[in-house]
Amino acid sequence: MDLSIAAILAQDGITSGAIYALLSLALVLVFSVTRVIFIPQGEFVAFGALTLAAMQSNTFPQSATLLVALGIVTFIQETYFVMRTAERRRTAARSIPLALLAFVVLPLAIFAVTKTFAGPKLPMAMQVLLTLAIVVPMGPMVYRLAFQPLAEASTLILLIVSVGVHFALMGMGLVIFGAEGSRTAPFSDARFEAGAMAISGQSIVVIGVSLALIAALYLYFERTLSGKALRATAVNRLGARLVGIGTAQAGRLAFTVAAAMGALCGVLIAPLTTIYYDSGFLIGLKGFVGAIIGGLASYPVAAAGAVLVGLLESYSSFWASAFKEVIVFTLIIPVLLWRSLRSSHNDEGEE
Repeated sequence: MDLSIAAILAQDGITSGAIYALLSLALVLVFSVTRVIFIPQGEFVAFGALTLAAMQSNTFPQSATLLVALGIVTFIQETYFVMRTAERRRTAARSIPLALLAFVVLPLAIFAVTKTFAGPKLPMAMQVLLTLAIVVPMGPMVYRLAFQPLAEASTLILLIVSVGVHFALMGMGLVIFGAEGSRTAPFSDARFEAGAMAISGQSIVVIGVSLALIAALYLYFERTLSGKALRATAVNRLGARLVGIGTAQAGRLAFTVAAAMGALCGVLIAPLTTIYYDSGFLIGLKGFVGAIIGGLASYPVAAAGAVLVGLLESYSSFWASAFKEVIVFTLIIPVLLWRSLRSSHNDEGEE
């Protein structure tokens, strides 16, 4: 390996690490707010990539149909919950129309827009926005269907449910997208020379968008009321409820942000590698390694750990490509051992 090869591998590692950093931040956010280890995060990556690929191949993205189906089921569950609870029946006249608008009317409107305008002739920016409009609403729907009814359950039960949701979404991905992989057109074909190294425009787009999104998340958590509510819920769920912060609404918002980040990661990574219906799982696991390095609590450490994962994967693919996944996931072992030795052990359920 010479200096030019090392620089090329570093570029690839940082580009991949930027994607993993976004996923690790989403995982930390969801776990902090809801105590859910969000294994289905990778499915949103695959859905985002394959939805955009379907548009560019002039095929109707069936993820829009899935959005409508999920919305109808979510509306039925929400209506049943409202009518079953006596104190909620008094507000049914207001809450049911809102649920109808959010879970039925909005998905149908997105389906109609997709049916009418989706295609390769649509500008790239509009294709991305339409992809996000299709995939992002699935996040709060998944939370409402699978996790909100079990919000007070133990972390182990939530993990089991998360695994079940992962397999369900992966099966749906196989049905609606098929087993064939897809790749999208790059956002930029430009190449820039920096000494002996050529930097691709696509890598610059990925890193730039990732940095911008991380900065936007920082400002959101620091400057907005809803962002501060999410931080308060992450610090102390009971205390947040006592001061009037709705933990159910915080959970839906966390899942919405996670779905948006997952779908955006899929859009960014699709020009770089072929994405299959189950590709998101492995990509999400690498983001999970970064989140583990951050202890599922620290956003900066999780992002730095994710970049480390990207660099380790890149250099491992050069030195021992057959074992690169093993090397990346083995990184979890010393991190967990170190954290286990330096932290006190509390019984489950203790605050």
